[in-house]
Amino acid sequence: QVQLVESGGGLVQPGGSLRLSCAVSGFTSNYNAIGWFRQSSGKEREGVSCISRADGSIYYADSVKGRFTVSRDIVKKTVYLQMNSLKPEDTAVYYCACSLRYGSSWLADPSQYHYWGQGTQVTVSS
Repeated sequence: QVQLVESGGGLVQPGGSLRLSCAVSGFTSNYNAIGWFRQSSGKEREGVSCISRADGSIYYADSVKGRFTVSRDIVKKTVYLQMNSLKPEDTAVYYCACSLRYGSSWLADPSQYHYWGQGTQVTVSS
């Protein structure tokens, strides 16, 4: 099985920054996409930023474009989400997930992902 462990969440003031990390182990060669999702109270889980291996595309939710950046360290098998200019509406539990499906049209659809981390809480508040 693929194991995903998120870290780096915490409490930050509006306008501040955090970097989330997702350590990947037991990774198989047939994975197609990895990304970050979040779920806040009263909302459905949504894609934040996802990377497709099928075509190299990167997805960013409109709400985070220009503020968040996803990256990978292949050697360390770690995926990062750099979050800048944080807003209160960014408050959520953030999850790292991996999909074994081929393609990219579903990249931001959480139902298409097979493995999930435990989540890390991000709270943006004064």
